[in-house]
Amino acid sequence: MGIGFRELLIILAIALLIFGAKKLRNIGSDLGAAVRGFKKSMNDGEDEASKKLAQEDQPDAEFKRERENDSSKNA
Repeated sequence: MGIGFRELLIILAIALLIFGAKKLRNIGSDLGAAVRGFKKSMNDGEDEASKKLAQEDQPDAEFKRERENDSSKNA
């Protein structure tokens, strides 16, 4: 029930007639650049998320020291 090869060729032929070869090439390159930018943004977001998770897993040394200092003052 999807788009077959014939339908795809007809759509591309109509787009070629409407926009012309030069404009269609520009549209294709712009679309490719947009997809590459989107993928790069997604990868950067995943990298930031993994770095944030890695930082959350590490214990906070200064918090630990403050707790020890509070314990010794109370004793």
